Amino acid sequence: MTIIQPAHAAAHGGSATTAPAPALPLPLVLLLASGAGLAVASLYYSQPMLGVLGGDIGASPRAVGFIPTLTQLGYALGILFLAPLGDRYDRRRIIVVKAAALVAALLVAAMAPGVGVLLAASLAIGLTATMAQDIVPAAATLAPEASRGKVVGTVMTGLLLGILLSRVVSGAVAEAWGWRTMFFLAAGSIALIGVAASRGLPRFKPTTQLGYGALMGSLAALWRAHPALRRAAWAQGLLAVGFSAFWSTLAVMLHGEPFHLGAAAAGAFGLAGAAGALAAPLAGRLSDRRGPELVTRLGAGLVVVSFAAMSLAPLLPASGQLVLLVVTAIGFDLGVQATLVAHQTIIFSIDPGARSRLNAVLFTGMFIGMAAGSALGALLLAQWGWMGVTLLATVSAAAGLAVRLSKGSSRAARR
Repeated sequence: MTIIQPAHAAAHGGSATTAPAPALPLPLVLLLASGAGLAVASLYYSQPMLGVLGGDIGASPRAVGFIPTLTQLGYALGILFLAPLGDRYDRRRIIVVKAAALVAALLVAAMAPGVGVLLAASLAIGLTATMAQDIVPAAATLAPEASRGKVVGTVMTGLLLGILLSRVVSGAVAEAWGWRTMFFLAAGSIALIGVAASRGLPRFKPTTQLGYGALMGSLAALWRAHPALRRAAWAQGLLAVGFSAFWSTLAVMLHGEPFHLGAAAAGAFGLAGAAGALAAPLAGRLSDRRGPELVTRLGAGLVVVSFAAMSLAPLLPASGQLVLLVVTAIGFDLGVQATLVAHQTIIFSIDPGARSRLNAVLFTGMFIGMAAGSALGALLLAQWGWMGVTLLATVSAAAGLAVRLSKGSSRAARR
């Protein structure tokens, strides 16, 4: 099996390398995109099923509420403490091992006799679903520099569709065949990805020989050494605040006046977000042709405009509000995803030997922003209603745009 290594010598413990990688065949790109999407979807399958699930296993609403919390916590911990291992070991082996562990965790969840086992399985699902964050740097390493943005954009489309469509799928499956069936199906899908990855992915040569302690310490060194990484993490984290505030409060808002809509309607908004995610490859192509700095500014600007327009919804009748919410949801989701693809293109060009660690730093910043947005969104919705949520989203997005328009970003764009 071919051994893949970066196109030039890497800093922070990197190794010498060979010629640039050839163009990726479409089946390999689709495998990477499918793997990322199905892995990250495992984080969200439980959310629409919590009501049915709790009654079936006799768990209190409070105990059931910890299921998605532990899943997200496991994912955040996995990004920080496991994703950097992609620079130290063969990424193919890491992806296959995590796929096997994720299958096991999903099967335990499917057969859980009580909430205690299900909570433990949820934490394990979050930890092992970080195989998605091994797949994205793998795609960046395999792709030629001239088309890296396009390839990363396609893989990120798969990942984002996994996030946005998982709730719709799990709700329908749970209603028709029960919540355990959804976990069994999820385990089967990851097993197929694991087998395909073991056969279809090349081996990746480690880019560093650092021990685990030094590897984790190098995250801080990368943060200090690269202003472009800091700007990317700050800007994406600020955009994630509004993104998370919207999606975490949408169901509550639609349930109240003047809509009185149920969970199915809130889940259907995921389709609107998916429409925005489908444009991620276009952002990647534009990054390749015009530069990722431009795409970050266009994407962040679109997010600001979308949330600002969304704040006008209370001035419209109920039907008009729904139309505006759908249109602006497509707009801000497109902006967030385009900016994320461009940010990944930027950071993957900083140090090819540290792509897993760079990606871990970027996503740690993003998930901090998402956690803050979820907490602040719920607080503001309770205190000041939907206007408070949209104001938070608009201000945080404007701050993210300001980071991208800073002098440091301007100098980087000129270079």
